Amino acid sequence: MLRLDPDTGKQKWYRSDASKSVLSAIISIIIGMAVGTLIIVIVGLTKDGISLKGMWEGIRLVFLGVFSTGRSEGNLTFGFNPVNMGNMLFRATPLIMTGLSVAVAFKTGLFNIGAAGQYLMGTMGTLTVGHVLGNTDCPIVIAWLAAFLAGVVLGGLWGAIPGIFKAFLNINEVITCIMTNWIAANLVTWWFDAHDIFKNAAEGGKVGYIIPLKNVGVVTPKMGMDVLFPGSQANGGFWIACIIAVVMYIMMTKTTFGYELRACGSNRHAAKYAGINDKRNIILSMVISGSLAAAGASLYYLAGNTEFFWSTYLSLPAEGFNGIPVALLASNNPIAVVFSGVLMSMLNIAGTQLKSLTAYNEYIADIIIAIIVYLSAFSMFIKQFINNREKKKGGNK
Repeated sequence: MLRLDPDTGKQKWYRSDASKSVLSAIISIIIGMAVGTLIIVIVGLTKDGISLKGMWEGIRLVFLGVFSTGRSEGNLTFGFNPVNMGNMLFRATPLIMTGLSVAVAFKTGLFNIGAAGQYLMGTMGTLTVGHVLGNTDCPIVIAWLAAFLAGVVLGGLWGAIPGIFKAFLNINEVITCIMTNWIAANLVTWWFDAHDIFKNAAEGGKVGYIIPLKNVGVVTPKMGMDVLFPGSQANGGFWIACIIAVVMYIMMTKTTFGYELRACGSNRHAAKYAGINDKRNIILSMVISGSLAAAGASLYYLAGNTEFFWSTYLSLPAEGFNGIPVALLASNNPIAVVFSGVLMSMLNIAGTQLKSLTAYNEYIADIIIAIIVYLSAFSMFIKQFINNREKKKGGNK
């Protein structure tokens, strides 16, 4: 039952579904951090060479690793670290995009576990067009836009495949997404293996790597990131990802099209009865999801200084799967996806700092992320627990 404030006649802000979603996410993060702290203490007590000071340093780096500035006279120092902060935002960009990809699909009742394959297709499209146009007299702006759009379109088309199977044959999208992931992995590997012009053969030991786009000048402008975070990898791709998140929020919550997508997600048959074309919306949802995941790859490699290892058939990109916990932690809210993506990236930076500044390894940060991910999957249970407590309090009054 909806409980209203007797004075205003409105629902109190902390009783809203959005507030409870935020609270459940915060609880997941706090528990993950607490368990991570416990692991640091246990490892410190069982491993020779780690003192109480070392344990305390490990704990501080888990929480404040992004602000670490190294060591001074043997002691950890903290402050504004532009390199860490900028790299955090750079690494968060693909996570935000794959998180949006999964969130949009979730909103329409679909589980897009194929973001990894769509990410690979976006990588192939962007790197191919970027190198081809970068080696011509094409203006850089046009080359950048063409490379970005090529990746987005290719990812959207790849996402349409499980959407079509779901819409017309009612085949579970999880199955087709898994299949398309590995088809994409082998297809991308074949494509770059068959075309030597993309391979980075100029640098020694770079076997299996693609030439970074900075070599042909097709890179994302810094858009002020070089001033805010000098010396880091940050560029305008982060701002573009934020803008896309806002656009997706508006589309999903403020437009008729977004309402139709969410209606299909709530009840496909009821939506069809109401006159909504359920098949079209299922396909379009997967197309949008695929385009968003591919955009993450496009923005990542258009940074110019990142290299792609083309033997992808050996594994799938982690960004595609990391988008799932990013979306879950954000309760599929496009705006919240930005913050959860930054959080995951921040923990990755903390892991790097643990490895370089202490006797611990970076896998402790991975454990913390895994715990947060695991708990984020139970965010609905946490919200239900909060609701049950409210009902009990209301019943006792």
